[in-house]
Amino acid sequence: MLTTEQITQFTQDGYVIVPDFKTAAEIAALRERAAQIVYAFDPAQSRSIFTTKEQEQHIDHYFLNSANNISCFFEEEAFDVQGNLRQDKSLSINKIGHAMHDLDPVFSAFSRGPALAKVAQQLGLQQPQIWQSMYIFKQPGIGGEVRWHQDATYFETDPVSVTTFWFALEDATLDNSCLWAEPGGHRTAMRERFVREGDLVRVEKLDATPWPDDSTAVPLEVKAGSLVCFHGLLPHYSAPNRSPVSRHAYTLHVTDGATHYSPQNWIQRDASFPVRGF
Repeated sequence: MLTTEQITQFTQDGYVIVPDFKTAAEIAALRERAAQIVYAFDPAQSRSIFTTKEQEQHIDHYFLNSANNISCFFEEEAFDVQGNLRQDKSLSINKIGHAMHDLDPVFSAFSRGPALAKVAQQLGLQQPQIWQSMYIFKQPGIGGEVRWHQDATYFETDPVSVTTFWFALEDATLDNSCLWAEPGGHRTAMRERFVREGDLVRVEKLDATPWPDDSTAVPLEVKAGSLVCFHGLLPHYSAPNRSPVSRHAYTLHVTDGATHYSPQNWIQRDASFPVRGF
C-alpha cells in the first residue's frame, strides 16, 4: 500500500500521508454509526469533559473505565456557567473512546483489513496490537485545543513502537484546525510519561526538550479519506476550532506485540478481553 518514497518519508519525517485510503461510503458508514452512539448517549450518565490541559486533575472513573468500553466525552466549552449545554448534544461531544474497534462491528470493519495490515507491516510493526480507538469531532466553534504531545507518552513500550493511524473523515484545513507536526521530531526524546497505578494517574516529566513552534512545525492539511500515519515520538498538536465547520477524524493507536508493553500504561487488557491486530 505504501510506495518506497512514502516509507522513506515516514523514516525521515516521522509521518506519512496516504490520500484516498478510505472511500466516501466507508466514511459515511462510520459517521452514521458515531452519530447513533451520540444520539443514544444520555448526558445524565456522565458530564465528563475531555481536555489535554492539566490532565491529572480531569481524570475520573468514567475516563478510566472508558479504556475498554465505548464512552462519550464533552468539549471543554460545552456547558454554560449554570452547567447547561450551550447547544445541541450532537454539537457538544469532543470524542467517543476508546474500544469501539473491538466492541462495535461498524468501527471494527473500518479499523481492520488487509490494507491496514500491509501498511502496518511496511512501517515495521511485526505484531500489530490495536489498544485504542477515538472518534474525534473537533466541533465547530468550540472544538478544543489538543496541546503538543507525543503518543508514546500514553503507550510506552520498550523499544518505542506505538504508531498512530489517523483517518480524515472530513477535509482537515488550517481553518478548521488540522494537525500540526514537527518533521523529524520523532528523533527527539520522549518528554512525558502518563502513568496509571490503580485509579491514580500522574504525568512524569522525563525530558526538558521544548515543544515545537511555528518555526519548525508544519500543518498537515489533508482531504477526507486520507490516512496519516505517524511515529509515537512525533510531536503533534491541533489548535482550537473556531470555524463554523467541524473536523471529524478517527484514530487508532497501535503497538508492536514484539516489544514490551508497560504495565503502567493506562489501558491494559487480559485474557478476557485480549488485544488484537488488524
